[in-house]
Amino acid sequence: MTIGIGLLGLGTVGAGVAQILATPQGRHPLVAALALRRVAVRDLQRPRPIALDPSLLSADPEAVVDDPAVDIVVEVMGGLEPARSLILRAIAAGKPVVTANKAVIARYGEEIAAAAAERGVYVLIEAAVGGGIPIIEPLKQSLGANRIQRVSGIINGTTNYILSRMADEGAAYTDVLADAQRLGYAEADPAADVQGGDAADKIAILAALAYGGVVPRSAIPACGIDRLEARDVAYADQLGYGVKLLAVAEQVALAADGAAELDVSVNPTLVPRDHPLAGVHGVNNAILVEGDPVGRVMFYGPGAGAGPTASAVVADILNIAGIRQVSGVGSSGQPAPLDPLLAAGSWRPCRLVDPALTRHRNYVRLRTSDQAGVIGRIGTCFGDAGVSLQSIVQFKPQAGGDGAHAEIVVITHEVPESAFRAALAAIEALPVVDSVAACLRTL
Repeated sequence: MTIGIGLLGLGTVGAGVAQILATPQGRHPLVAALALRRVAVRDLQRPRPIALDPSLLSADPEAVVDDPAVDIVVEVMGGLEPARSLILRAIAAGKPVVTANKAVIARYGEEIAAAAAERGVYVLIEAAVGGGIPIIEPLKQSLGANRIQRVSGIINGTTNYILSRMADEGAAYTDVLADAQRLGYAEADPAADVQGGDAADKIAILAALAYGGVVPRSAIPACGIDRLEARDVAYADQLGYGVKLLAVAEQVALAADGAAELDVSVNPTLVPRDHPLAGVHGVNNAILVEGDPVGRVMFYGPGAGAGPTASAVVADILNIAGIRQVSGVGSSGQPAPLDPLLAAGSWRPCRLVDPALTRHRNYVRLRTSDQAGVIGRIGTCFGDAGVSLQSIVQFKPQAGGDGAHAEIVVITHEVPESAFRAALAAIEALPVVDSVAACLRTL
């Protein structure tokens, strides 16, 4: 039985999907049963990264979704609209959907899941997080018996490449970003990556799957690396840490009503050298899942690009195609049964806790006057706020300084965020402190 594929988008990932479908030799036998029927593109005259029969191309994505020869709709066009509307249109037509669109799923996943449940079709999203790393299905199925305590990850390859270069070469952020753009690792407008928005989209999806409830994307605080200075990467290295942009979702409590109370955020973070995530370099991604009784499980690999992401997309297509072949769905026109774990919000509510009530370890760099007693005054401010310190170190002023200033780096123990912020406010008010120059999380 041939299964018709409608492809929405023929960019980097779409071309990768088309290439796999066009070359089934040596792959899973079911790939040969997949046939590309229609492809939606923005410009019919634009040169393509893969040669396709021109009759397959259409500038009307709705026509691709509506084509009776299309059994499965694959959305890899990106953006919020018209992607969201096209996914819902396919579901309404009883057609299963495979998407790599983390932005749509992070913001409209509940709506899409509800529509899929009502219509009884699959919507699979493995490619939305981690590129070629299989993480969605393990969270939905393989790890389903666990109480998930924490999901943390390096889930943006662009920022990990930049941070790796800054650590290895001592290079400035702006210089490495320019290189990343020239190499195609960063977009011309890199804001979604370097400001943490892309990672926040992805951790919203992972948190929903891990904890069984909708996690509002708009409520997730995200701090990126666009203000990170090379000196903080260098100081972290001297103190035994690497700096990574980490997306973290952690259950801090289980409420009386059964809701999972979560701390979810994206932050540049000091990672100890012996931590599993510390060795993840370049454009690679890694997701660390900690649960009971499994312990620690890490998923590692290429997090973006045509090959890895297309691999995950086609894996989802094969998942649906296999079910259709076994059940005979397609010839009868009946919809596939709903994946009972598709809708993460189906079994309990999730709430994000007030950030002031969360607990973290912190790195702080202070620019101060270079005079006796400064460290003592800073320590008193932390102590008065109930903040316990792991270390406090004065570094030599950077080359080119006037010699009248010093830089003091503090690493705290795990403390309430409200206490930490109160201490910083008191420190900023000290006449001997010029500024709080940097503030990062620490594992």
